[in-house]
Amino acid sequence: MTAGTEHGDALRVRFAGMDMASPVVLLSGCVGFGEEYTRVAGFSNADVGGICLKGTTLEPRLGNAPHRVYETPAGMLNAIGLQNPGARAVVDDILPGLDLEETRFIANISGSTLEEYVEVARVFDASPIHALEINISCPNVKAGGASFGNYPDMSARVVEAVREVTDKPLITKLSPNQTDIAENARRCIEAGSDALSVINTLMGMAVDLERRAPVLGNRQGGLSGPAIKPLALLKVHQVHQVAAPHGVPILGQGGIASAEDALEFLVAGATAVGVGTALFYDPLVVPDINAGIADYLARHGFASVRDLTGTLEP
Repeated sequence: MTAGTEHGDALRVRFAGMDMASPVVLLSGCVGFGEEYTRVAGFSNADVGGICLKGTTLEPRLGNAPHRVYETPAGMLNAIGLQNPGARAVVDDILPGLDLEETRFIANISGSTLEEYVEVARVFDASPIHALEINISCPNVKAGGASFGNYPDMSARVVEAVREVTDKPLITKLSPNQTDIAENARRCIEAGSDALSVINTLMGMAVDLERRAPVLGNRQGGLSGPAIKPLALLKVHQVHQVAAPHGVPILGQGGIASAEDALEFLVAGATAVGVGTALFYDPLVVPDINAGIADYLARHGFASVRDLTGTLEP
């Protein structure tokens, strides 16, 4: 039984042209390439609206040196370094093993140059993947390592270039590590993005006092989990002001671990919500989130998730 049939049509959402049985999406980097959680007893892909595959580059990558993950008091630091087998291997060897009818699968594409983003997009465009999520938090090696996602001009150039080589829905994942996320969102929409993921991780670090050295092999990593939820909520609200007039949906994310968390993001302007870090300590949290959202909608007289999106009072 899918989330949509279990709770009627209340949980169904339309996101970037895709019909989803639930507003809950499993986030990139947290479920491998879509098959990891199928081994967890009681878990079903049919409970989720979509699954974002692990970040993929054109060529295989081994990722960063260890340590790669560190638990913080209210979240997690990760510096995996985009370990992946390369775009062609994902399309040829992994996608055929996924049930693409069970839920929506979204490729997360990454690159260190504009040309690499384009080539990865071309590979996935010729595949049955449902949509592409553009990870613009990668460093642009041709610009001295400046992250594409921290500068509106760079972000827009990536979106525009990828838009030219695919008709699949494009979701741009916005970085919170920038001055004006709303302006970046506006530029990405103008460049052709069909939807926005808000937000990616915040940069942080941890120190090993005995060694007086960084814990992570990469020195710094992305902070996720409940610690970033208040900031993520604000960013979703800010981006919603820009995206809503264009009818561009937002995948809200950042510290969501319960139905209450998810509902706050929906009210703040998200059309769908992403769950990531919470899966590491509660892999069966999604059915609880679905049930909690459905209960809230029924108690407050909302016919669907769509009616709740962006209802934050002034």
